[in-house]
Amino acid sequence: MKAPSPIVVLGAGSWGTALAVLLARNGQPTMLWGRNAEFMAQLAQTRRNSRFLPDAAFPENLQTTDDLARALDAASDCLIAVPSHGFRDTLQLLAARAQSSLRIACATKGMEPGSGNLPHQIAQEVVGAAHPFAVISGPTFAREVAAGLPTAVTVASQNAEFAAALAARLHNDGFRAYTSGDVTGVELGGAVKNVLAIAAGIADGLGFGANTRAALITRGLAEMMRLGVALGGKRETFMGLAGLGDLVLTCTDDQSRNRRLGLALARGTPLTDALREIGQSVEGVATAREVMRLAQAQGIEMPISEQVCSVLHEGKSPRNAVHALLAREQKAETI
Repeated sequence: MKAPSPIVVLGAGSWGTALAVLLARNGQPTMLWGRNAEFMAQLAQTRRNSRFLPDAAFPENLQTTDDLARALDAASDCLIAVPSHGFRDTLQLLAARAQSSLRIACATKGMEPGSGNLPHQIAQEVVGAAHPFAVISGPTFAREVAAGLPTAVTVASQNAEFAAALAARLHNDGFRAYTSGDVTGVELGGAVKNVLAIAAGIADGLGFGANTRAALITRGLAEMMRLGVALGGKRETFMGLAGLGDLVLTCTDDQSRNRRLGLALARGTPLTDALREIGQSVEGVATAREVMRLAQAQGIEMPISEQVCSVLHEGKSPRNAVHALLAREQKAETI
């Protein structure tokens, strides 16, 4: 039986580490790369990521490095798991060193600040069609993946062979990986849900209860679907793991950084202080602005996302944002 080819994971935060641990447990020769030489040396010595996932010991076939050329040397597949604001820079580093046969996957959820580009659009600009591209998304918290708790994701690519191969690398008895050809829909779902999770945190932080949360998730899904379909995504994608599944997860559990940010804002904590307390990237902050730019360009109403953007970037109070939503005119329920 042919031995599996090496895979490299770029990004040694919680999500990149969890994916690297998963792949290595599945018998895949895995290399985890990060920019910080001191931090990567610490991971190599302790055989765990004590900062982000202290309870997940590294399998024997998981190696670490800060040398990108070394990481890519024998890899056939590369999985990028960095914050959206660093995706282009990481991809450019990769493109300068990658062999022509390398396949590239993205586990980043968000839009590029300033351009609003989704990961596949950035990949098209940086590497073109030279490398097959896939995206991984779905309802996932890194800590639970690292702990081996049952999880399901979607792997999307226009290259069906790559989607199937990557899903096979990830799949095991406790981690189900489904395939899709809807790259745009999967990416959009993973981005917009972060904005809506901030809204859910605000609503819960203000004490509005379970009725409000359920309504917000449902109407938020309608917003996500309107924008996603207008940009070329498929409606059924937004009813699946990368849409509704991820939306429910991030809106209802305090492991979500975006939800925790909303809770902090509802308490009156200034945005900069709340972000500092969370201490990791909160994708919804930048994504809210880009979502609204896209919505306005498409002529699409996204009232929940609009109010989140006003709270984050225009200084509106969370309570006034809720009142603005409630004051909207009565209308028929439409998706």
